[in-house]
Amino acid sequence: MKVYFTASIAGKDQYIENYCSISGYLRSKNIDVIADHILKGNEQTVNKESREQRLKFHKQLEHWIHTSDCMIAETSFPSISVGYEISLALKLGKPVLVMFSKGDPPSLLAYHNDEKLMCEKYSMDNISEVLDSFLHFVHEKSDMRFTFFITPRIASFLDGVARDDKLPKSVYLRKLIENDMKKRNKA
Repeated sequence: MKVYFTASIAGKDQYIENYCSISGYLRSKNIDVIADHILKGNEQTVNKESREQRLKFHKQLEHWIHTSDCMIAETSFPSISVGYEISLALKLGKPVLVMFSKGDPPSLLAYHNDEKLMCEKYSMDNISEVLDSFLHFVHEKSDMRFTFFITPRIASFLDGVARDDKLPKSVYLRKLIENDMKKRNKA
């Protein structure tokens, strides 16, 4: 399993122990965790990057999210970038765990209706239980692969949709099926 971990770099000074505990626990379960961009990065380095470097990193970040099985976001320190990453993961149909250690969940996510989004308050005492519960959820909800043949005309159309909408073809097809399922349930 591959987990994409994200958190606020600006909040790193305040929450680094939490970040390390989360990523460390996942690694102790032999899970491939993408977290070094948060654990080893800092605001000063990010602020010094050129526009080209930032765009290159953004493409890398999107690749990590695309290739991960799920996302875990530590959101105790607010971050617009983390919110963007959560939105992208949900758009791609990835399960997302939003963790926060104090206060309430992020206001824009607290009441978001998506079966793949979980918001959980945690402490250092229950971090393993929160993570285990989410990992179990991800394992239970893992998608099944379905392969079928298509005509070159359909393939060309899907390539255009993927390019224009910046969306994987499988996500587009899944959305079509989900929309049809909703229509049929209402009929």
